[in-house]
Order: sequence, then structure tokens, then C-alpha cells
Amino acid sequence: MDNPHLQLLLLFAAVTAAFITFYLKRKLSSSPKKHPPGSLGLPILGEIVSAMNALRLDRAHEWIHERVAAHGPVFMTSFVGTKTVVMIGEDANKFIFSASDETLRSHQSSPIVHVVGKHSLFEYHGAKHKMVRGAMLGFLRPDSLQRYVPRMDSLVQYYLQQELEGKDTTKAVPLLKNITFRVTTTLLFMISDEKVKDMLYKDFSLISKGIWSVPLYFPGTTFYHAMRARERIVDCFSNLIGERKRAMETGKIVGSQHDMISSLLSLRDEDGRGLTGDEIIDNLVGLTIASHDTTTSLLTSFVRVLARDAFVYEQVYKEQAKVVSEKEEKYVTWKDIQKMKYTWRVAKELLRMYPPLFGNFRKVVKDTSFNGFDIPRGWQVEWTTTSHMDGEIFKEPMKFDPSRFESSRTHPPYTYVPFGAGQRMCPGSEYSKAEVLLIVHHFIMNYRFSEMIPDEPLTRIPVTSPAMGLPIKLEKIK
Repeated sequence: MDNPHLQLLLLFAAVTAAFITFYLKRKLSSSPKKHPPGSLGLPILGEIVSAMNALRLDRAHEWIHERVAAHGPVFMTSFVGTKTVVMIGEDANKFIFSASDETLRSHQSSPIVHVVGKHSLFEYHGAKHKMVRGAMLGFLRPDSLQRYVPRMDSLVQYYLQQELEGKDTTKAVPLLKNITFRVTTTLLFMISDEKVKDMLYKDFSLISKGIWSVPLYFPGTTFYHAMRARERIVDCFSNLIGERKRAMETGKIVGSQHDMISSLLSLRDEDGRGLTGDEIIDNLVGLTIASHDTTTSLLTSFVRVLARDAFVYEQVYKEQAKVVSEKEEKYVTWKDIQKMKYTWRVAKELLRMYPPLFGNFRKVVKDTSFNGFDIPRGWQVEWTTTSHMDGEIFKEPMKFDPSRFESSRTHPPYTYVPFGAGQRMCPGSEYSKAEVLLIVHHFIMNYRFSEMIPDEPLTRIPVTSPAMGLPIKLEKIK
């Protein structure tokens, strides 16, 4: 190639080809993504105000379906500056619950992270999530539950009698919240001092309000009171952790199954590292909130339906009376709980119609796509329980019908998700089931009750609950 003109021509052709290739790649990479349709609402706030109002007025399903009607089952919105893709249906739930942590991760709002803690199970992913979740499951799974169901039963009886002694009226929501809290702190954390439980109960009540508040930290705000309550809870749990650690070191406690605190203290990863004190505290806070708020929601729905539906009341009462006549021990055992089949079907139907949580979020950590739409890294996706009220999945969804759960194959996978699904499914679901059945058992066997506000509305902030606390009239069965 001695011809300089030919060399210059080839060089020009090569540079031109490279430029064209670069231009085409850049044009393709910068081409607009196909994002889901929808509206981002107001600047900064997005649609958070209308969404929260819908939850407060128990119109969340309407809020969702208005947007589904306008945009389809996958739509885009914005909550306080975060672009959010809401998706409903079996395929959507499967996509979210089956996604790896490299694509979608658990993601809580800023107030929840601040109040509960950044080290809770809600925020973990990968190996640490698996390790901590495994420790909780080890303490809450059925074979472990069997050992302390009689103890749980004695606590339920004690606190129910203590709270209702001499009363002919009460509010079911605070009553049941108090009982479930005291049972949980006694069983899971081995707290025996009632004054400590009183203090913790008051502070956790403030925290529950704070997780749904605007994160403004100055005196007088709900968030401020929640954060101050967290400080007191941290001090209390720090003392408990120190006491449990010393008891384990001196041999007063052997093994990791004494309580949840000793279980978390005993955890070690593959490199032999344990959890820090902050990590243990955040997980105790998260577990406490999850265990008694959601359980109270289900129990309140149970009392409400028993007061309203004479047929359901009679069926539950007959089943529980049969358990009493057949039980072989002083206290209700795991074996007795397994006989409460109809009662649990009622609970499952309540969880379908009135799930404690309407939905939750996952953070997109890697560009992904669903149903032909691109979802960029940094956005979030929301799953909901709207499939519970889908007439194509559950026939006559507005009808309360526990018989729909007589078969284990009543619905397709990922359509009934009151406890979530996949690796993020609530680890305390079996614990909650035992506690609910025991409280219903003793409540219905010892009291007749009726609603004082028959048309009391529901709210879904922070969990599904009667808006006025469900006042009820009581009559002790002698």
C-alpha cells in the first residue's frame, strides 16, 4: 500500500465508520425508555396526600382502580419525590416477590427507617437477611412454638382477665393491642417486670404513630415524639441485651433458644462475626412492631365479625367449646390449636378482606422491566393486596365466606398475600396464628359482646382498624 491517496481514503472510511457506529450506539442508548403510563401528581409531594387520604378513609382499593382504569394494571405515580410503579395481579406479585436482591430490595419510607432502625430485617438483603430471618424462624417455627403454646395460653388468660376484670364496656383495639404486646414481650424477650412493659407499651404506641408521620424533628411533632420514644426503647433493650449476654457468659442460659434476644446474640456469620448491639436492637424493635400491630388488626376484625354475624359466632363458639371438652391438659396445647380449623378459616377470610397491610414497597437497585415497561434503577415498585378482591380469583369477593378456604387450592399462587410471599414472607405468621387462636378461644368462651357503634368505619393507617377503636359491650359468661 504505497499509494498515499488510497491510505488516506481508507483512513477516512475507518474514521467515518467508527463515528457512525458511535453515533448509532449513543442514539439507541439515549432513546426514550418505555415507562409505565400514569401521573406524577404535585411537585415534590406527588400523589402521597390523595393516597394517604384513601387509606385513612378505607378507599385504597378505589384509589388503585381509578388509576388502573385510566392507565392499566401497571402504572406510574410519585410519593414524596420517589417515582413509584404500582402493579397489581398474580404476575405482578410473582415478579416482585420472586425478584432477587440484586434487582429489588426491601424499601421502607424515611420515617420507618428512622424510627424502626436502619439495621432491621426490613432493610437487610443477601446473606445477612437470610441469617437473621433464619434465627427468627428458628424461634417462631411450629416445632419451637409447640414448646411454649401452654405458656402463651396462660399469659393470654391472665392478661385478658386482668384487663377486663369488673368492666362491662371496653375498646377492643387498645385492649387487644395491650394483650398481644404483653404476651410478645414476655415470651419473646423474657421481660417479667410489668412496669417495664408499661413503659415499653407507651413508647411503642408513639413509635407506631411516628412511622406514618412527616419526618420533621422538632418539639411537638408526631415524628419527634416517636424518635424520643425510640431513644427510651433503645436504652431499655440495651440493658436487656447486657443482662442476657452476662447470663449466657456465666452459664445461667444455655443455648440460643431461651428467647429472641439470646437467639440474636448467638448468631454468627460464616466469618464468625456476630451482630452489633445496634443491629440486635433494631431487629427487636422491628419484630415487636410487626408482631403486635398486625396481629391486633386481625384480632379486631375477628371481634367485629363475631359481634355482627350470628352464624359465624355460633360456629366458632361450638368449635371452641369442643376443644374445651376434649383437651387433656390444664392449658390449651399445640394439639388443641390444630383442632380450630373453622376458626382459622374465619381468620383467613378476614385476612383476605381486611389484610393488616394494604401493600408495601421494593426499591429498584438495577434497571429492570415488567410487562413491556422499563423500570429504572432508583425508582420503587409497590405491591398491593388488591388481588384479594378480584372476582376472577375469589368468587363474590365482597361476600364473607370462610368456606372458600376449606381446600388448600382455593386460589392461584401469589394472589393471597396477607403475610407477603417468597423470601420476604413474614417469619412470625405461625406465631401470630397461635396467638390469635388462643385469644379468640378465651374471649369467646368467657364473654358475650356487641358493638356500640354498629356502622363504625375502618381506616388503614397504619394498619387496618376500626376508626374509633371498636367500643364493645361485655357480659361475663358465668
